[in-house]
Amino acid sequence: MAPDPLRLDPATFQLPVGRLRAGYYSDAYFNGTKELLEAEDRHPRVLMQVFQKQESLLGGIDEAIAVLKVGAGHVGADGVWVPAWDDLVVHALHEGDAIEPFETVMTIEGDYARFAHLETVYLGCMARRSLVMRNVRAVVDAARGKEILFFPARHDHWLVQTGDGWAAHVAGAIGVSTDAQASWWGGRGVGTVPHALIAAFGGDTVAAARAFARRYSGRVNVTVLVDFENASAKTAVEVADALGDELWGVRLDTSERLVDETLSDLGPEAPRGVNVELARRVRAALDDAGHSRVRIVASGGFDATKIQHFEAEGAPVDAYGVGSSLLRGQNDFTADIVRVDGNPVAKVGRGENPNPRLARVP
Repeated sequence: MAPDPLRLDPATFQLPVGRLRAGYYSDAYFNGTKELLEAEDRHPRVLMQVFQKQESLLGGIDEAIAVLKVGAGHVGADGVWVPAWDDLVVHALHEGDAIEPFETVMTIEGDYARFAHLETVYLGCMARRSLVMRNVRAVVDAARGKEILFFPARHDHWLVQTGDGWAAHVAGAIGVSTDAQASWWGGRGVGTVPHALIAAFGGDTVAAARAFARRYSGRVNVTVLVDFENASAKTAVEVADALGDELWGVRLDTSERLVDETLSDLGPEAPRGVNVELARRVRAALDDAGHSRVRIVASGGFDATKIQHFEAEGAPVDAYGVGSSLLRGQNDFTADIVRVDGNPVAKVGRGENPNPRLARVP
């Protein structure tokens, strides 16, 4: 069968093939199962069925398939690995498909001894990517067509960036912050003038912004954090005056512990952090200074609920930067044998659940 153009090539994932085959990343009981079946020359032909329990988006399925393609098999009598992918029949949904609770998302049919050791890994691929994909889609929907910037890289281990970035991309995020996150579709990371660069210029946001624009204007959308001095409206206008047409946008990122000086007239009841009134006042200050084309990016503790609130209030925000909330929660997957040698064999409550949406994987 010809490769499926709708799926990522297994080479994309740069999988540690030797360690996958050896069960290095697998739960020990699956490795033990494979070893026992092979030692007793027992080769049950099974139908393995994979599902999860929430309304979600399916992520990580192409990586899960790649794990099976390169990892299924056994060590031959001569000590050489004998691949078994061609002996398996796999059906699966596609990346980004909407899925229902308990809907079968993949089936694997074949000699269980050839792929028993891979269950931990292929389920983990789908659990992680589906979690990110579901969370990103929630904020994309909440933003009502406004851009979502995927900014959780600093909140998790660097090794997860590539797949997480792909999941965010499929779910609708318009930008990611690292090249690794963008690598699977050939993109690049995007970002803003960070607080650290402003500090390196003695706390002078305008000086840092000018230097950044001199080097990167024309290559990236120049966006500047304007909360370093906790006076976002004032700093936003100063930066816009200094950069002119080179400035794409300003980013609000006031700490949730602070009241921005822009709101100081509101007294002790003034809202803290990045809030709707702050966005309105920064927008008004930019417009009054003749910078109506400058966009506003809001970040700092955003999730779908906070974005929904901003949108319901008509906040003048053009894009949202969302970080750690996109990594929270769970979206676990389960795999069950439901047929052995053509006969129904399943744990009680986990019988075969055919899904006509599944496509044969070449």
